[in-house]
Amino acid sequence: MRALKTIGIILLALVAIVLAMAAFGKKDFRVERSITINTPASAVYVNLNTLAGMDKWGPWKEMEHNMTSTLSGSPDGQVGAISHWKSDESEGEMELAELVQDKHVTTKLRFISPWAANNEGTYDLVADGENTKATWAMSGQNNFMARVMGVFMDMDKMVGPMFEKGLTNLKALSEKEHAEAMAKAPAESNIEVMIGDRPTAMYVGIKSDPKMPQAGVGDFFMKNTPKVYEALGKAGVKPAGPLCGIYYDWDTEHGTTSMMVCVPVAEKSTIAGMANESIPEGKAYWTVLRGGDSGQMAAHTAVDSKVTADGMMIGGAVLEEYVVSRGTEADSTKWVTNIIYMVKPKS
Repeated sequence: MRALKTIGIILLALVAIVLAMAAFGKKDFRVERSITINTPASAVYVNLNTLAGMDKWGPWKEMEHNMTSTLSGSPDGQVGAISHWKSDESEGEMELAELVQDKHVTTKLRFISPWAANNEGTYDLVADGENTKATWAMSGQNNFMARVMGVFMDMDKMVGPMFEKGLTNLKALSEKEHAEAMAKAPAESNIEVMIGDRPTAMYVGIKSDPKMPQAGVGDFFMKNTPKVYEALGKAGVKPAGPLCGIYYDWDTEHGTTSMMVCVPVAEKSTIAGMANESIPEGKAYWTVLRGGDSGQMAAHTAVDSKVTADGMMIGGAVLEEYVVSRGTEADSTKWVTNIIYMVKPKS
């Protein structure tokens, strides 16, 4: 009897110790690592904004065995896309929760095994001169057992090296892809500029502030593109072509622009919350840009130079037609953009 009483006292003492550990353990955690990548943010973002892109540099496949994954939810590259993974070591889901072009990605991490947990992953990109500072972080709340284990194990020391490995992979991949893209980008002199007449075209979409910062163009597209398609769907209006950007001005001196994210429609339509734009028939100079954003400046410069050389000037607006873009294709080498300048003779 005395032995049982002693065992009971010991068990109670152990329980008290565990409860004390949990009480003094950290209730939440955050692990963060950063690296400088020698490319523009856009060249890094293309490896962060899709689940498939993350798989190319993520360190987890090197650490876990017999890993398989399946996609569900929204299309990859859109908020709501989910990757469910399972390996010999763990099982869980990662969901794209927030996408801010060339700046930020948030993921929801739901671990099923070896223990249940709900954490948040973030990826932040900040311009550092001509380079980009990339920061990968994970945060969450420690449950009872995690607080007890935290007394003996340091989460930062456990997870930090994995983040460092992943960021090193991301740096190598982004720099390699950017160098290859720049090498393939056509020189201005090799870009074919075509000339022809375009019929009247009507567009429905959302206009920016008159002097929107040029750095905000990506965010403007990300925020408003879904709204345009949702509004057209509710109104029963079918797009007559791909997503477009109409640029009314591009003030390089002050770093501002005035633009419209829109889609062409067959006829003028009155849709709640949407603006209409009609570009009359006229002469146009245009080129076809194939590949990612690295060739955009050369393409625009080539068209603009040809317009000037022919004694013409921009008459109305500059259009970009995103025939194949990041919204439908994760591989930037497959993107196709028509860059179109509506022109008129210089007076």
